[in-house]
Amino acid sequence: MASLTTSIHSACNLNAAFLGDRSGLSVAVAPLGRVRFMRKLVECKDSRIGKKPIEVPSNVTITLEGQDLRVKGPLGELSRTFPREVKVVRDESGYIKVSKSVETRRANQMHGLFRTLTDNMVVGVSKGFEKRLQLVGVGYRAMLEGRDLVLNLGFSHPVRMTVPEGLKVKVDENTRIAVSGYDKCAIGEFAAAVRKWRPPEPYKGKGVKYADEIVRRKEGKAGKKK
Repeated sequence: MASLTTSIHSACNLNAAFLGDRSGLSVAVAPLGRVRFMRKLVECKDSRIGKKPIEVPSNVTITLEGQDLRVKGPLGELSRTFPREVKVVRDESGYIKVSKSVETRRANQMHGLFRTLTDNMVVGVSKGFEKRLQLVGVGYRAMLEGRDLVLNLGFSHPVRMTVPEGLKVKVDENTRIAVSGYDKCAIGEFAAAVRKWRPPEPYKGKGVKYADEIVRRKEGKAGKKK
């Protein structure tokens, strides 16, 4: 390492002498020292979604104990434990505010996410959520048998799925399924499990799709020209 430093220093002196001889100017050469790199601390901006306060309806009860939040309303009760990167407080006006406890990249990611999850809890126990599915295909139909959802999707046997607790399933015209409840995550998971049995294919659009889903269609192979 010492020989490398000496070589670099000698090269700098030769270059300076060469430039001085050609231009007629005296060039000062500073001694080569240790190079240091300074790390700049960048402060993360607050999430646009995360900094919005959450309004709590009068028929919803909030219980906050440290990082544990419990929400109870007319439709049900939900609870969630928040990570240490974010903190939840309830101000005097009754609004819930989610903020970052530390300035890190993970805290910036958790800020908006847990604000949305908290808002879904409040809306879920007070108003509820609903997800709609539609069956497309000849012979595709659905029916309810007690707490089981029975699907005929072109397999050799019907598909039977048990509806989880806290969810309600309604079938209209044997081809339209409505999944409702107060837990948005559970609704989305059950609806995705139903769709997974027969995702819509891109040629004829047959399968199980969300009611608001747009299936991109493909053109089939053209026949040989005669």
